[in-house]
Amino acid sequence: MRVIDNSGLNESELPGIEHQTLAGAAQALSKISVWRQSMAPGSATPVHQHDCEEVVLVLSGSGEVRANGTATPFGPDTTLVLPPRVAHEIVNTGDSPLLTVAVFSATPVGTFTPNDEKMELPWTS
Repeated sequence: MRVIDNSGLNESELPGIEHQTLAGAAQALSKISVWRQSMAPGSATPVHQHDCEEVVLVLSGSGEVRANGTATPFGPDTTLVLPPRVAHEIVNTGDSPLLTVAVFSATPVGTFTPNDEKMELPWTS
């Protein structure tokens, strides 16, 4: 068992996105990763896909998830369930930060472009 002080974890950024890996390979996990992200109003993730299942818990803010040609709105206290190999984008459509925690069924998390090219991220998981 471990108790981790999240305030001491490294932070990484993409434009408009602040990221922390809360748990993953660096914490000796072999099958799960947990990420926390804060997205500024108007920002979005790049369109991407993962090689594992992803569950995103929306703690605060609002936005939409875009996948398969459909934009589905969401608000706080919702859960997004994304299957492997489905290209998607999460967009903050609100006027406040979008705070999420994502859980992945793998560590490290493979992240790829819609064309299945490896996407390099500024963090490791």
